[in-house]
Amino acid sequence: MEDRNAGADAPGAGVPGSFQPAGGAETRSAGRADFASPGAGEENGPHPNSKGKRRRKRKRGRKVFARDGNAPSAKAPQVSQPEPDVPAETPPAEIRQAATIPVEAARREPRPPQPYDLPVFAALDLGTNNCRLLVAVPGRPGQFRVIDAFSRIVRLGEGLAANGRLSDAAMDRAVEALKVCGDKLRNRAIERARLVATEACRSAANGEEFLSRVKVETGLTLEIIDRQTEARLAVSGCGSLVERDTEGVVLFDIGGGSSEIALIDVRGQRSPRLASHIVAWTSLPVGVVSLAEKFGGREVTPQTFGAMIEHVKSMLDGFAGRSRLDHLMDGEKFHLLGTSGTVTTLAGVHLELERYDRRRVDGLWMDGVSVDRMVEKLLGWDFQQRVNNACIGADRADLVLAGCAILEAIRGVWPSDRLRVADRGLREGILSELMGDAGVWRRGWRGGARP
Repeated sequence: MEDRNAGADAPGAGVPGSFQPAGGAETRSAGRADFASPGAGEENGPHPNSKGKRRRKRKRGRKVFARDGNAPSAKAPQVSQPEPDVPAETPPAEIRQAATIPVEAARREPRPPQPYDLPVFAALDLGTNNCRLLVAVPGRPGQFRVIDAFSRIVRLGEGLAANGRLSDAAMDRAVEALKVCGDKLRNRAIERARLVATEACRSAANGEEFLSRVKVETGLTLEIIDRQTEARLAVSGCGSLVERDTEGVVLFDIGGGSSEIALIDVRGQRSPRLASHIVAWTSLPVGVVSLAEKFGGREVTPQTFGAMIEHVKSMLDGFAGRSRLDHLMDGEKFHLLGTSGTVTTLAGVHLELERYDRRRVDGLWMDGVSVDRMVEKLLGWDFQQRVNNACIGADRADLVLAGCAILEAIRGVWPSDRLRVADRGLREGILSELMGDAGVWRRGWRGGARP
């Protein structure tokens, strides 16, 4: 699938994000002494020159100070409270160590688990265009945190449409990327992992032969998943982007060699797994790489672009389940949900980002007018202008208009004024299913600790 890498340092909307270990370095404000040390320095009695401990307390909303010759009891430490509307600061380490923990504090929930307490899961997706890896640990129920990631455009499917085989150069590029993934996986204690290959290996005459080579040279065993599984995993990865009041969604994943489309009806009782609500799905044997190779991707005229759209529409005409959500399409609780490099690129251009920022793109809503405007803008740019855009770049400049043509064909069949953009998909779906099957979010599981 042809979606953009989330990256290990890109926090997501409820799923992948930067990993911040609990109990990290503390920040102290210089020149402030807002915390009194209960009992500090009094183990051998008060200082001979002391006139009594000076402590701060509140009175009628203002701070007053009182002299008290009696040292506070170590069993009931008195820590002054910050002023209203002022964030509380972390007391210095020596003060925390001197204080005795009150009984109430001892009954609080246990501290969040440290990174080494958490089971580690991994998902690898070798697609027609990209090789991508996510490594994550469980977070709150239904969520996880990415602790490592890798993405490289390898164009494994380059020339496949014309020759029916993976080329030597394409396989070499993919193997080099997979070696990096293999090193990352071997450097961690992985609880469970799933490594999948999609359309390029699925349709190539030498796909199985290539995966045998991958096992020998990288030590990784990849499985070729079918199109239905690919569609289900894409849906599973986007569950948190379908809001509770939604009734119908058409989710699409525009890949490099295929495009998966799932019609989802979420009226009534909603299952924790969004994939349980798929009422119809299809996988089109066309993606950005194959479509660009067929019609050309560098120089795309309006006429060429129109021919691309008609080519994809002819495939959608054969989708028997295309009308399963027609009764919901006129309502405000229906929308499109796109997970692919095409829609994230459109969103980045729409936001006029100087550098692609996943945090601003993932979960973004775009209306129909905005989508029309962005497609028209890209169609009006020449190849070099697309290369120069930070959200497109040289790697996607010859593919983005093919992706836009697939998007326009989808919008023609399921028109909606609401499109939600997802910078997530198959890998996130794999991780969600692996963690769910492992039981890390079962009842009684606390914040990520092993069940």
